[in-house]
Formats: sequence, C-alpha cells, structure tokens
Amino acid sequence: MHLEVLVEERSAEEALRLLLPKIVGSGVSFEIHAFEGKRDLLAKLPSRLRGYARWIHQTETRVVVLVDEDRQDCRQLKGGLEGVAAAAGLTTKTVAGVGQPFLVLNRVAVEELEAWFLGDCDAIVAAYPRVPSSLPSRQGFRDPDAVKGGTWEQLDRVLQRAGYHRGGIAKIAAAKDIVPHMDPARNRSTSFQHFCAGLRALLSS
Repeated sequence: MHLEVLVEERSAEEALRLLLPKIVGSGVSFEIHAFEGKRDLLAKLPSRLRGYARWIHQTETRVVVLVDEDRQDCRQLKGGLEGVAAAAGLTTKTVAGVGQPFLVLNRVAVEELEAWFLGDCDAIVAAYPRVPSSLPSRQGFRDPDAVKGGTWEQLDRVLQRAGYHRGGIAKIAAAKDIVPHMDPARNRSTSFQHFCAGLRALLSS
C-alpha cells in the first residue's frame, strides 16, 4: 500500500513524516505533498484529485487530505473536501460507509495540528524538559481540541514560559522536537484519534 498525503504546509509535512510510521507501521510507503497554506491546497485540490482519478483505481495507492480547522465550521470544511473528491470520481470514507473500500480519506485537525502535540503533553515534556510535568493535568489542556485562545498560541506560550523558542515558536523545529516522543495510543486529541482510525480503515479497504 502507498499513501499520497496532501497537507497545508511544511510543518505538517515534517510532523507526518515522523508520525505516519508510528501509526501505519513500516510496511506502508508514503509521499507527503506540502502546499503553501490552506488556501493554496484547497485551490489546487480539484485538479490534483482529478489527476489521481486517472490512474489510482487499479492500484494500491490511496489519498489522504489533511487540513487545519482554523476556527472554521468543521462540518462545512469537511463537506467541501468531500465534494471535491466526489467531483473527481473518488470514493471517500464518509461515502463508502463502514467496512466498504474507499480511495480518499479527508481529515480536519481541530483546530490546528498543534492540538495533536498538546494531546500528548508527555511528549512535549520529553522534548522540552523545563516544561512543567504537571502540564497534562492542567484543566485547560485536558481536551486539546477545545484549548481556548488557539492551540498554536497556547503551545507557544507554554514553550516560551519554559525558556524555549524565545523569539516565537518555530513550527517545523517544534515538530521535529516533539513528534519523535509522541505515542499515538495515548494522544488525547479526538481529531488525532479520528485521523488514526481513518488511516487504519483506509489501509484495510
């Protein structure tokens, strides 16, 4: 099985390059394509999926599309992704139904990819030892998908208070630091667990 993974930016590319083997194992190959932000990805997605549709049906290749919610309506955003796949003639997990084969997995990180990092605070502490070990038990971080004030902003505050990324968090560097310590099984982000479950269903379809 081979995965073609479409993401908004290079920080997501770096994170998934390290995360995917932890989720799908070493027997699955993948290539990650990073765009110049969400707007660029969404603008180019129709033509990209039409290109895949010309040859993907009789292969062991599947497509994964991952975008940040960014305080948009999650259902509307997901519905737009589903519509683009349908227009290209590609079956998605949502359309296929339980246990049925599909070619495209659309997923939304709520509200940003950094929520997935906050979903594994132990990994943050392992990467940045001066971050308080009590971070996972703090009330505001128990549900990473509902962190107020923006997940990126909160992670930036946590790291700067501990003396890291003084000039502002560098997203790619943070991904390289945190993701090697992440354990998908313990992640408390619901959107991350939906992503993992979707991948497992995609690989078995």
